[in-house]
Amino acid sequence: MSADLLKLAARLEHIAPFHVMELAKHAAALERQGRHIIHMGIGEPDFTAPQPVIDAAARAMQDGRLQYTAATGLPELREAIAGHYRHVYGIEVAPSRIVVTAGASAALLLACAALVEKNAEVLMSDPSYPCNRHFVAAFDGQARMIACDAAQRFQLSAQQVDAHWSAKTRGVLLASPSNPTGTSVAPTELASIADVVRKRNGFVIVDEIYNDLRYDGTPFSAVSLGEDVIVINSFSKYFNMTGWRLGWLVVPDSLGPAIEKLAQNLFICASSIAQHAGLACFTPESRAIYEDRKAELRRRRDYIVPALESLGFHVPVMPDGAFYVYADCSALSDDADQLSRAMLEEAGVVMVPGLDFGVAAPRRYLRISYATSMENLEEAIRRLRAFFAR
Repeated sequence: MSADLLKLAARLEHIAPFHVMELAKHAAALERQGRHIIHMGIGEPDFTAPQPVIDAAARAMQDGRLQYTAATGLPELREAIAGHYRHVYGIEVAPSRIVVTAGASAALLLACAALVEKNAEVLMSDPSYPCNRHFVAAFDGQARMIACDAAQRFQLSAQQVDAHWSAKTRGVLLASPSNPTGTSVAPTELASIADVVRKRNGFVIVDEIYNDLRYDGTPFSAVSLGEDVIVINSFSKYFNMTGWRLGWLVVPDSLGPAIEKLAQNLFICASSIAQHAGLACFTPESRAIYEDRKAELRRRRDYIVPALESLGFHVPVMPDGAFYVYADCSALSDDADQLSRAMLEEAGVVMVPGLDFGVAAPRRYLRISYATSMENLEEAIRRLRAFFAR
């Protein structure tokens, strides 16, 4: 049989390609021509894993600790993650409720595999990270995107969840802080959402991969809202281990066996090297490095937001976490996609249009990442000032 004749699964029709990848390919082509491109579209910290983490990985390899681990992860790493919740958030979490995964993506896949049934609806905010709705589609569910404007910080409210819940709705998937907006759901609102969902016997999944990169307010995690709230986290963002593919789930004890069974079959386990390295993330030495880097990200946020405003962008909500700004560009252009291409071509600056993140107002907003050096941010603003002057 010719490969051209292979019949693809129908679910692929509900999984869209990234528009931004075309922009990234264009940027790469310009770089091959010798252009210097400033990347403010990448959702990846410009810091790499600190030396204690690298040293821990090297020791694990030298000692031959490279075998499969339990599907739920190294017991000592699960205990260290539980200690992180105790140290940072003052929450006691049983290590038995923590499942180490091959990145937050694997954690979301496991949660959706366990909870999303065919044709079941999962409520999400519009805008939101596109892969989250595609995880739902991968298990033949339907992401129901609900428009959330700047007045509500681009986040779902309990009132919206209540109003949009239907007979097909199975649960809610939130991200706090969010990609692309950098905004968080207020703890009181998140508690209200959990209460609304509980009354309907649904599930709440909260993606907290940027939660340790919150710059304002008292540290808070949805783990504190009850054992029935499922929380996703990752070593990629705050812990600067993007390519290591390491994350975790916090699940109710009752869901543990199902998640373990799925993990055994779908992934076997997360990388053993990454897990041994992850243990070093929680030492005092590493914590000091991470907090210094967090302070630097906050410094960049405090620079880039007023700088963007000075160019004519409007930032309707000050991001309180992650490393993104969701900027309204309607005073500068009526098409964010065209504007992003022009800025790349003429100024050599990459910013991501809103097309990937929802359907409510995709051509009005740009997602801007400040996970690059302050020198790059300042140069980007100089280039864009000249670009808009032309």
